[in-house]
Amino acid sequence: MHSSIRTFIAEEDGVTALEYGLLAAVVAGVLVVAGKAGLTAMFTELFDKLKDLVSSAIGGSGAATPST
Repeated sequence: MHSSIRTFIAEEDGVTALEYGLLAAVVAGVLVVAGKAGLTAMFTELFDKLKDLVSSAIGGSGAATPST
């Protein structure tokens, strides 16, 4: 029993996974900060295209009317 507890305490697999997760989060944060202008432009263009698509799908009225 004592040997299994010592093995569990000495095991570092979970710690390593946590460290990799934190590293991935930091790298993702840095990429978002570094590419903020590009991401903003990309999402603005994407949502403008989606808005145009939805407007054309509902007849260009700008607001959807519920069907009764």
